Amino acid sequence: MGRASIAPLSDFRDTIAALLERAGPVDLPAVGAALGRLVSRDEWLDPAWAEPDPARYQQHLLCLDRAARFSVVSFVWAPGQGTPIHDHGTWGAVGMLRGAEIAQPYRLDRSGRVLPQGAPHRLEPGDVDLLSPEAGDIHSVRNALDDAVSISVHVYGADIGRHRRRLFTPDGDVREFVSGYSDLPALLPGA
Repeated sequence: MGRASIAPLSDFRDTIAALLERAGPVDLPAVGAALGRLVSRDEWLDPAWAEPDPARYQQHLLCLDRAARFSVVSFVWAPGQGTPIHDHGTWGAVGMLRGAEIAQPYRLDRSGRVLPQGAPHRLEPGDVDLLSPEAGDIHSVRNALDDAVSISVHVYGADIGRHRRRLFTPDGDVREFVSGYSDLPALLPGA
């Protein structure tokens, strides 16, 4: 893949790095706007980082900041694939590149059980969803399409493949997990 073809991803990486240089908390709306610009174009994602696995969804690393301040990943969903209920423990943004996803937000009740928070919402190409622990970052996500692969691009305020997070069950069990990445190397070197 030529350098010019991944220019949108490189520009996005540089924009997020510049946003994180500013003092104070991350400007999540600015991150979302930058991600919206990235997912408005579809020619930059190399086919290898868009490849589904029939057994489970794929989390392909696209870019990891050298200081691990943020990571960018493609989530590739074959028909019928989705996540368990989980959190992120950091800020994040999800942008829909191809296909569609259904995201169901959750909240914890006083006893620590997860309850749906509002109706599920559908992300279509170009849509962006923002996540933060303060505003709520517990959700489940699934491919909305029964007959096609869907791909979303995520940016997180950590090396999400090595970051400890939590899985929740409806009966109140909570487990820590680390998601990891697919076997592919990062598509773009870090900032």
